[in-house]
Amino acid sequence: MTLSGDAAVGRGLENDVALAAAGDASAFERLYRTHVARIYSLTRRMLGTHEADEVTQDIFVRTWQKLGQFRGESAFSTWLHRLAVNVVIERRRTFAINRERMTDDATALDFVAVAPARSDLAVDFEHAIEQLPAGAREILVLHDVEGYKHREIAAMLGIATGTSKRQLHRARMLMRRYLGESAPASGTTRDGD
Repeated sequence: MTLSGDAAVGRGLENDVALAAAGDASAFERLYRTHVARIYSLTRRMLGTHEADEVTQDIFVRTWQKLGQFRGESAFSTWLHRLAVNVVIERRRTFAINRERMTDDATALDFVAVAPARSDLAVDFEHAIEQLPAGAREILVLHDVEGYKHREIAAMLGIATGTSKRQLHRARMLMRRYLGESAPASGTTRDGD
């Protein structure tokens, strides 16, 4: 019996996971090459370009350390993605604690500079995401880019579901401003999850 192309790739990936968990560095390198682009994209969107390289490497170091804990109850890519989100959230919390020590009562919005919308200025989506305050960016990426529900985001971040919804609304309004779109006056969203 011959495996189809996708099944053969999936079987190879499963073998690499098992081999890497047993300490095979070559198998881990193959896993790294398979998944690094998606993980880098996630970290860049959630943290910004300036931290993406370092955090991506931290994620794969953590992956190597925790690979023995992977039980195969979900796809390896799902497990790795969840581990990556947890590392990013941990990094953000550490940053927030350090920032609180350095600032008084300033809010994240105090640090955001918003340029006036100009029709001749094209701002790309990735740059606009980087301009968002950290909490709003995190929830926008988790919800709109990665597809998590508000209740899942709330559980991950230790916040209320309503806080997740408010931050998402705030992020979307700021994105509209950054991208030069006119925001609707009602401020309603379609997200009731």
